[in-house]
Amino acid sequence: GGGGMASPGHRDAPELPDFGLLKRLARDQLVYLLEQLPGKKDLFIEADLMSPLDRIANVSLLKQHEVDKLYRVEAKPARSSSDQLCFLVRPRIRSVKFVADIVNADKVAGRTRKYKIIFSPQKFYTCERILEEEGIYGDVTWDEWSFYLLPLDDDIISMELPEFFRDYFLEGNQCWISTVSQALQLMSSLFGPFTRTYGIGRCAKMVHEIWREIVEESEGDSLGRKPEIGQVFLMDRDVDYVTALCSQVVYEGLVDDTFRIKCGKLLGPEPKWPPSDLPPRGRPGVELLVGHSARGQRPPPGQEHAGRAPQFISVLCRECGLWPRCHVL
Repeated sequence: GGGGMASPGHRDAPELPDFGLLKRLARDQLVYLLEQLPGKKDLFIEADLMSPLDRIANVSLLKQHEVDKLYRVEAKPARSSSDQLCFLVRPRIRSVKFVADIVNADKVAGRTRKYKIIFSPQKFYTCERILEEEGIYGDVTWDEWSFYLLPLDDDIISMELPEFFRDYFLEGNQCWISTVSQALQLMSSLFGPFTRTYGIGRCAKMVHEIWREIVEESEGDSLGRKPEIGQVFLMDRDVDYVTALCSQVVYEGLVDDTFRIKCGKLLGPEPKWPPSDLPPRGRPGVELLVGHSARGQRPPPGQEHAGRAPQFISVLCRECGLWPRCHVL
């Protein structure tokens, strides 16, 4: 899921909340969780958490907190030689079984290690059940990384839960409803109580009801705070399937349709820069073409109509000293 706010370029638009606070909180909590396993350790990361993690904590930060090697959670056997293993995973059955295979293989080999599972954004009951069924419940410690919301830009926030649509709307699984409610509570506690909340659809109604229960249990979290977010709209995807299938006419949409943009970054072939022809300010790539945060008063090129964007980007490339090395898509 994601959310959009008023553009700071509009004169009458209120100042946007500092959504960078969400990143800083997520980073601090991750560091705290890693330090719960003192000493050198190897970190296994689930594939779809890599891009969000890259926007929160870089490799150097992980190294500062004694992460030795990084591995991807995948089907092939892990070959870590560390005595401490940490797993950053989604609360999925296959991810827990991946951990169980490593722990049980160590038992067979007579090897003793420490194992810590960090579930993001939360742990489900099914995860505990799998740990018990696999016979490793007492061999691992676990925690939750409450990473509910990722700011992709000044005015865009995403939950980065691609499976929500499939799980809820196709399979009728309501496990993520509480996750969305917790995300709403996080926003409310950080940026003050919402002035008004609107909802359309059954899912939106359940999210709101659970969120209100959380608010009542944690009364006082946002007391005294000035509301920075006025109105919240919760809309079920099945209220409007058509919009998601319409062709995008802005440049960023064209790039997304062609290469795909995930977690605010362009997927696909990276530009090939000759060693002697590197851009003066590092790789421009994605940020120059579709990024919004550094736009200042200029409207972002990604929001230009696809027909006008090439000319707009050519001007931008010249201003940045990249022309003629910048190739406009």
